[in-house]
Formats: sequence, structure tokens, C-alpha cells
Amino acid sequence: MPANNNPAFDPVRDEPGLPRALIIGDSISIGYTPPVRELLTGKANLYRPRTNCGPTTRGIAEIENWLGDGPWDVIHFNWGLHDIVYMTKTGARVDPPQGQRQVPADQYEHNLNTLVQRLKQTGAKLVWCATTPVPKGASFRKPGDEVEYNAIAQKVMHAHGIPTNDLYAYALKRLDEIQLPANVHFSKKGSAVLAESVARHILDALGL
Repeated sequence: MPANNNPAFDPVRDEPGLPRALIIGDSISIGYTPPVRELLTGKANLYRPRTNCGPTTRGIAEIENWLGDGPWDVIHFNWGLHDIVYMTKTGARVDPPQGQRQVPADQYEHNLNTLVQRLKQTGAKLVWCATTPVPKGASFRKPGDEVEYNAIAQKVMHAHGIPTNDLYAYALKRLDEIQLPANVHFSKKGSAVLAESVARHILDALGL
């Protein structure tokens, strides 16, 4: 869906007096942004970059643009699902065991540390969001890689004292009901279910 037709990318009109929250994430977060925005109506103004935030390498390149002038009260963020995409040396996506992960595990950890250090400079309350499950049959990814990368992320977040929205465990309990078959993406209903957890963690961070 083109950015200008996706409600996740609709311009936000700040409601005066409300805190400002920012979601940074991939297409999974694009899916849950509209229902999170509805859940936060009257409680917080919710923004996100008008793009898929992709792997940590893209985060390093674009984070200044995504943060803009702020200010931000809460930033709910995730990278990982694109980091574990398998690619050839020429950058073509392939199914494993061909190719290698777009961002190796050690580089993922390094990039996350760099990104977290920048996010902390905003003064916002930070909430890490665990990467959602990769089911069997999903293209370009190997089930289980997300578990490895979530463990790496948890190590980084623990070191920085950042709480986690464990969306992996939250989704796993009801995966058959909310995730598309052999696909990392979620149904519209599934995105609404994920939104409940995201909204709750943002409100908790705001003390609401």
C-alpha cells in the first residue's frame, strides 16, 4: 500500500496538552499503528516515520530524520525482522540456507547499542518491542532466528535499563488466530490485538 494511502502515515494533528509518543518499527508496526492511535485518543499524540524502518542499518542511517525536532515523551521501538532476512552478496533476498542474514548477530548488537544511546539522548521514556514470531514457510527468514536476535536485544536493553514489550510472547499465545499463514505479517484483526499490548506499554511508560 503506498505511503499516502496508508492510515498509519496520516498526518497527526497534535491535541494540545497531551504527551507525544513515537513508534519506530517495520511493517508489523505499520499494521498496528492505526489501532494504537485509536486506543490512545485523548491520552497521547502518536507519531511514526512515514516508512518501514527496516533493519538496524537503516536505523543508523535515518534515526536523525525519524526523531526530527521532537520533543518525545515515549519512544516505542523495534528492529530485528529485517536484520534476519537472508540475502546474497549482491543484496538479493533468498530463502535459507542460501545467503546470509542481512545484519549478522554481532553487528545487530553493536547497532542496537548505538541506536539506544541516541534514543536516550532525547530524554524520552523508552520501550523496546520484541520481534514477533517467524512461522514455518515464511519467505527469506528462518524460524528461530528471531528468538536469537530477541535474546541479543534483551541483553542490550537490560544493560541500558530499558523495559520490554514482549510482543513475541504476546503474539505466540494466539498466533493461529492473528498471523497470516506462512507469513510474518498479521491480519487486520491480528494487528488490532498487537495494538492492545503496544498501547498498554506506552500508557504505562507515561504513567497513565
